[in-house]
Amino acid sequence: MKKMGMIFGSLIFVLAAVLAVLAVTDAQKSRLLQQEMKRMDKQISKMQKSSESMEKELEELKKETEKRALEAAEGDTAEAGQNGETKEDSLSAEAGKNARDADDTAALSAAEPRSNGRKVAIDPGHQGPGADTGGTEPLGPGSEEMKDKFASGTQGVYTGVPEYELTLAVSKQLQTELQSRGYEVIMTREDNDTAVSNVERAQIATENGARILVRIHADGSEDNSANGAMTMIPSAENPYVGQLHEESSRLGENIINAYCQATGIRNNGVRLYDNMTGINWSTVPVTILEMGFMTNQSDDEKMQDPDMQKNMVQGIADGIDAYFSP
Repeated sequence: MKKMGMIFGSLIFVLAAVLAVLAVTDAQKSRLLQQEMKRMDKQISKMQKSSESMEKELEELKKETEKRALEAAEGDTAEAGQNGETKEDSLSAEAGKNARDADDTAALSAAEPRSNGRKVAIDPGHQGPGADTGGTEPLGPGSEEMKDKFASGTQGVYTGVPEYELTLAVSKQLQTELQSRGYEVIMTREDNDTAVSNVERAQIATENGARILVRIHADGSEDNSANGAMTMIPSAENPYVGQLHEESSRLGENIINAYCQATGIRNNGVRLYDNMTGINWSTVPVTILEMGFMTNQSDDEKMQDPDMQKNMVQGIADGIDAYFSP
């Protein structure tokens, strides 16, 4: 019994020792766990600090980037201001330039219509007195009859405007109108100071390949009641250009009819003249348009009216169109 008590006591002692060991082991584990947790806390704290540092750096970098962008924008604005424009103005100016280019292209297309393949010669009658050089020339090819190379023309009795100024003014407007209709226009003169003889006027038309020659003149008479317009052409019996009579007649008729219809000026018809040097040297259908009498007050004043001149030009151009129509 005593032996069993000793064994029992020994077991209790061993058990207590085991429990003590276990307790010690648990305590050590606990301490180790606590140490590990502290280490992890320190690591987490360190990572948090590192993250905060990175966020701070990112924030500073962002601010620096925004600052530089703002400075760059201000610099561009200042530079544009020195040039008298902002970026927005530059874009607006560029858009405006593009629009103007488009308008210019459209205007150019409108100003340069497709050619109709027809070339006409316009001869503004006479020239200024400073251009008259005198001399004579044959009435026609091979003719022994000589005529003055130059003629001074008449003058507006009521307006005081000389014929050579009127004919050039109307002819230049006619040139523009015909070009707008697709014609190529040859002008025998383009100023009042260049001397061009009657023969040379016809030769200019021939040398430049004109299909017709339209000579622009104004009439005069000692009878100031004489008025109206007419066209002059060669007769079929003309020894120099009789072969041009038929086509010249058709040209003269188309022009005088359209001219008088557009202006309301009296129509004196188509008349035959075989003593005109500028007609007799022509190699293409030819006519002289006498637009009205500068010695008649009504005709004289009408022919100097800008609106009437537009009608005159339209009428002549319409007559040329009619001549070339099928």
